[in-house]
Amino acid sequence: MRKKQILITAFALFSLFFGAGNLILPSYLGWQAGASWFTVSIGFAVTAVIIPIFGILAHAKIQGSMYDFAKGGGHWFAIVYCLIVYAISVSLPAPRTASVTHEMAIAPWTNSSPLITSTVYFVLVFILVLNRSKLIGFIGKFLSPLIGIILILIIGIAIFGSSYPLNTSAMQAPLVSGLLEGYQTFDAIGAIVVGGVLIVSFRFGPALTYTEKKKHLAWAGIIAGLGLLFIYFGLLYTGAYYHQLLPEKAIRTEVLQIISAHSLGKIGNRFLGVLVALACFTTAVGIVTGTADYFKSYFHRFKHSYSITAAIACLLGILMGQFDVHYIIDIALPVLMFIYPISIILIMLNNLPKQLQSVVLFRSVILVTFVFSIPDFLNILSKHSFIESINSYILLSEYHLGWLLPAILCGFFVIGYQHFRLKEKQI
Repeated sequence: MRKKQILITAFALFSLFFGAGNLILPSYLGWQAGASWFTVSIGFAVTAVIIPIFGILAHAKIQGSMYDFAKGGGHWFAIVYCLIVYAISVSLPAPRTASVTHEMAIAPWTNSSPLITSTVYFVLVFILVLNRSKLIGFIGKFLSPLIGIILILIIGIAIFGSSYPLNTSAMQAPLVSGLLEGYQTFDAIGAIVVGGVLIVSFRFGPALTYTEKKKHLAWAGIIAGLGLLFIYFGLLYTGAYYHQLLPEKAIRTEVLQIISAHSLGKIGNRFLGVLVALACFTTAVGIVTGTADYFKSYFHRFKHSYSITAAIACLLGILMGQFDVHYIIDIALPVLMFIYPISIILIMLNNLPKQLQSVVLFRSVILVTFVFSIPDFLNILSKHSFIESINSYILLSEYHLGWLLPAILCGFFVIGYQHFRLKEKQI
């Protein structure tokens, strides 16, 4: 029975992760990568699979809310970080799921307005969020297996039916391109948000001890991560090998639509439409539920704080969901360059052994990461000679990873210094 529950949680976790970006980005990236698709896949897997799995493992260890995830940086840092992440989540990735659903599942068959799609979509999201006691079971038992079957069908037929030569890649740094495109899945942030949702959802199921919850969530995270890895590599592969079918200036949503139509025939895009709607819907439910949980924890004295927060998030989703996918992606990029490095660092720090963790370590590494992320953030917003001159002195800044080495070096320095002081006291 316990193994069955782990599988259900793993399927639910997979669905909560697997949203708009997870569908449209890999095949598009594979198409751009061509012969370098495998190298790109490695980079994409780091930021879209490996780091998110570590995020779930950290939640399994902490077993608290997102505030608990961030509180190593201090009380006020945790509050500000949570507010920023939830604001980003309900403003960008959640509405993007409605936008992708309209462009890929509704627009090809009807001329209806995106406003109608986003309205119906977030009304349904709101209904499921209010019935969150059934969240894991409904998603894990019904939606996830259906998503998996449709995806495997599209990828399997595409792989065994492809006979096109690979195109030469125009990418200067395929590994880094994969890393940065993985940002757009929002999966590292998703791990922090969704992990908290699952922890809270456990309260509605059978009673589990701390150790049981830890093993349960850890195994579910690993299984979900392996599923994501398989799907991503499959979609990247199909995008690379089907490049000859695609127009020169294909957009992200077109690539997967064309591959699906070719592999499954006329019915292919209908299958894809169902897949997109399901995958996007589960992600939106996870984001809105996590946001409502957070504000309920702070305003628990107000009887309807959970439902009011969910309603506001869904209303924002309706308003933003009217915009096209690529507009939302363009808006998201500078935001991601700012918040993603800090999220990655929090995930890594929370996975360290307890004896290595300290307030000084958290605050020092977070501060260094924040400072060295600023030039990347500003450079994305506007190319300026002064910012570019600063970046020229920062290693890996040309790859938008200028924060990485300073954060690692700071972490090693603080850990080494603390170890030295401990040895000194013992003597």
